[in-house]
Amino acid sequence: MLAADGNEDAVGTIPRQSSVRTGLRWLLALIYLVAGIAHIRSPGGFLAITPDWVPWPEAVIFFTGVAEIAGAIGLMILRLRYAAGIGLAIYALCVFPANINHAFGDVAIGGRQLPWTYHGPRLLFQPVAIWWALWVGGVTDWPFRRRAHANAE
Repeated sequence: MLAADGNEDAVGTIPRQSSVRTGLRWLLALIYLVAGIAHIRSPGGFLAITPDWVPWPEAVIFFTGVAEIAGAIGLMILRLRYAAGIGLAIYALCVFPANINHAFGDVAIGGRQLPWTYHGPRLLFQPVAIWWALWVGGVTDWPFRRRAHANAE
């Protein structure tokens, strides 16, 4: 059987992730765990940046926290890792409107407005966060997939 890294693997065994991928999986899980707890314990800032068109914003913020915690746990459980990667990628896509609202609506949190030196990188990082969840979840190997040699047909 061909493993995800392109190497031959024994049938029924799980391909081993690189130490970099494993470390970044742990880091992403930690980030989502902390963010999930923050969504549940201190929802005020998240409510402030939630667009007006989002129904039941308090419930949505609470359940986004639950989703982040579940995704973080899922990344650490091999059988759930793939689904957690997809779920966290979808999650990062779904919260993007709140980040846009925060930036372009110049929404103050705790009486403080943040500069574009914060908002710009945050908005640009969102696609990276989506890819990161997919990569550490084993959903994609892009752009690190090994290419076959042209003469190895």
